[in-house]
Amino acid sequence: MSTTTRKFTAVAVGLGLAALTACGSSDSGDEGSGSKTVTLVSHDSFAYTKAVLKDFEKESGYKVRVLKDGDAGTAVNKAILTKDNPQGDVFFGVDNTLLSRALDNGLFQPYEAKGADLVKPEFRADQDKHRVTPIDSGDICVNYDKAYFSKHKLAPPTSFDDLIKPEYKDLLVTENASTSSPGLGFLLGTAAKYGDKGWQDYWKKLKANGVKVVDGWEQAYNEEFSGSAGGKKAKADRPLVVSYASSPPAEVIYADPKPKTAPTGVADGTCFRQVEYAGLLSNAKNTEGGKALIDFLVGKPFQEDMPLNMFVYPVVEGAAVPESFTKYGPAAENPETLDPAKIADNRDEWVKSWTSLVLK
Repeated sequence: MSTTTRKFTAVAVGLGLAALTACGSSDSGDEGSGSKTVTLVSHDSFAYTKAVLKDFEKESGYKVRVLKDGDAGTAVNKAILTKDNPQGDVFFGVDNTLLSRALDNGLFQPYEAKGADLVKPEFRADQDKHRVTPIDSGDICVNYDKAYFSKHKLAPPTSFDDLIKPEYKDLLVTENASTSSPGLGFLLGTAAKYGDKGWQDYWKKLKANGVKVVDGWEQAYNEEFSGSAGGKKAKADRPLVVSYASSPPAEVIYADPKPKTAPTGVADGTCFRQVEYAGLLSNAKNTEGGKALIDFLVGKPFQEDMPLNMFVYPVVEGAAVPESFTKYGPAAENPETLDPAKIADNRDEWVKSWTSLVLK
């Protein structure tokens, strides 16, 4: 796999599976309330521009240690298991599909970040206790291979309903909802669209229409999807894939030479909104450093640094979005959403039912 492909995989997947790693700008040292080291625990796809983090360290006097702890689900579960003696001070990367699990298990302590009032209202959560601060958002959507649909003189799908039509039979590949964040997001999108019972009937039709399910995003996007750079090399034959609204700009940014237009597009009516949060861990040793770090994450310098590092969108008013995003991968106008509490109440049963319906 090329360096470009590795970076795209690590970043654009957002929450892809990977092994436990640790890195940072300093050694951990002796941490405590007076420590000048603050530790951020996150998933493997956390990324940043070194100069931006260095500016925070210089201004705050804290040294930041970053501990990357697997994919989002693994990282959240480990954080819950170690909450009495946490690995760090701040956790970043719990999203709306896992938020209630973290809150119900007492993972975070209250802290209202400076600048939290600039977060757009639609991204806010836990407003009565302020245990988490929204940091970024992204949309899980079906992507399509423009060349395939042009060649076959077929209009690309624009909605969930389109995907079960005969003309799109055997064209879609998605990820396993029990092992993949985008796979779960796509399932939740159908639950939001068709309701608690209607989503199962929809998936029966989708299965009958030849949907292919693979374990994770890397396989789906880079091996099965004909529109990606990796898929072209692999001679992939599926022109529809569950990925992200930010995948088309990534295809442009990482291409050499860069195309004038993105080779892929997004079916805007298939999107499910993900929001990622950060929180001060309940038993953090360096609470003051943790608070300063959360303030930084929701501040404009980091918010504007995120898009080209993690392929997500800022959540605060006034934060600039790169032109490549607005041109090749604008956020969905009307994405499907679900209340985190509803997800928490139904997620496990939905995944169990989905597995029985689709994989057996």
